[in-house]
Amino acid sequence: MISAEDRWRLILGTEREQLTSDAAARASVSLDELYGEGHGEGSNVSLGRGTSSGGLSTREWSAELADLFGARVREEVLARAVARGRADALTELSPESVTPSVELLRQLLSLKGGLAPDRLNHLRTLVERVVIELVRELSTQLRPALHGAVLARPTRRRGGPLDLRRTVANNLRTVRFRADGTPQLMPDRLVFKSRARRSLDWRIILVVDVSGSMETSIIYSALMAAILSGLPAVSVQFVAFSTQVVDLSDKVSDPLGLLLEVVVGGGTDIARALRYARSLIAVPRRTLVLLVTDFEEGGPVPSLLAEVRGMVESGARPLGLAALDDRGAPRYAKSIAEQVVAAGMPVAAVTPTELAAWIGAQLR
Repeated sequence: MISAEDRWRLILGTEREQLTSDAAARASVSLDELYGEGHGEGSNVSLGRGTSSGGLSTREWSAELADLFGARVREEVLARAVARGRADALTELSPESVTPSVELLRQLLSLKGGLAPDRLNHLRTLVERVVIELVRELSTQLRPALHGAVLARPTRRRGGPLDLRRTVANNLRTVRFRADGTPQLMPDRLVFKSRARRSLDWRIILVVDVSGSMETSIIYSALMAAILSGLPAVSVQFVAFSTQVVDLSDKVSDPLGLLLEVVVGGGTDIARALRYARSLIAVPRRTLVLLVTDFEEGGPVPSLLAEVRGMVESGARPLGLAALDDRGAPRYAKSIAEQVVAAGMPVAAVTPTELAAWIGAQLR
């Protein structure tokens, strides 16, 4: 049991020499492993068995966290340790109980290049779990905004929900009156709802900047691509670019594979990426082009503006999406973005839900 005084000492990180119980000392050591980095309230505290904070292995630290704070807090602290770059904490994280977040996913992906095979397999399991949960959570939020991408039409075939309004309208002749005078509908022709594909499919082309400092936006783009690819009458293509262009459209329904395939870094050539995107357009008026970038164009800006004008003149519907920083705030070169807007491409800093609402409005 940790006293109230010791809890405040642990929270404030002061008076470590006055900790009054072994449990408080153990807690200070476990917390210092993450927050003090060897210099906090738990540094050099004796645990009564000859062990100090410097002698705790990752497994011992994990066990201490579970014993002191419980399994849920243990997973949260270990996940935060991974997010702070503690690769050694990776093996102690459980895919079944970890709390998914974009920040955790970003840090997990940053580890993929320098791990031993056994840790890499564990990393893939963790990433897969986090991606699945994030897609599920995000799709739940976005589904109402995307509503309308398909049409409902009446049918007499069973298979969809009952269309009550049409059923009543088509069966008014079967109304009978009970002895007390109240009406009773006895329908003999039930009408159901079904989903109908639009006569022409829509194409959504995500053009995503994968140069440095774009990790958060890349993750959101991959998750959004997976959700959009599940819509009927919509085909999705994913084009990643830095100074080169890579078409990852075959992986839009597999966000894990897409994120593991992306190599972040390098310069920025937005004009080249838009030129490639234009080559993918078959029916311009049924095409949405979503450009995700910080607009830090490394090539000639006039070439970029020419590509934007060409896309707009073709009849396609482009939208520039400002990059997001680690806190979710927009970060982009405003001067170039203003020129892109003047060339005909709107630029916005929007949340995923706001973007879904925009897409849903275009598809109706």
